[in-house]
Amino acid sequence: MSHSNNHQQKPDPHQPQRPEAYNADSEYRGYSPEQAQYHAQEAEAQRLRQEGARVIKARRVTLAGKLTQMLSYLVGVLELLLGARFLLRLTAANPDNTFASFIYSVSRPFVSPFSTLFISPTFNGSEHIFDVNVLVAMAAYLVLLFLVIWQIRILANR
Repeated sequence: MSHSNNHQQKPDPHQPQRPEAYNADSEYRGYSPEQAQYHAQEAEAQRLRQEGARVIKARRVTLAGKLTQMLSYLVGVLELLLGARFLLRLTAANPDNTFASFIYSVSRPFVSPFSTLFISPTFNGSEHIFDVNVLVAMAAYLVLLFLVIWQIRILANR
């Protein structure tokens, strides 16, 4: 049985090694080993810059997602608060009740910019109030939320 020359020689650790990019099938054909190594290092540096940019963008998109999630949660809580105010006024809840008083006082700053926008109709006497201004406030905060989220997504994907 004869041994063929198919076994590979181990590289000599004392000899400088050619870069992997320097071989006959390489895009660096015709370059000296030093030039090939330089171009290979430049290509790797470019790849690392691109990877770094992708990582930064991924972090920005993740942060934007968390920010929009937090804003959506906060506006959701505000919408529930305003919805409770609307229902309490519609059902003529006693404003001296602790719960109703709490809802009215906490929601007042969010409704006050819209409080005199429309005259709210009443029925069954003047205690049951269909507070259109609360509904307008709810719609305005939702539109504002969508605009802010839209802007955040634009900035995150730059």
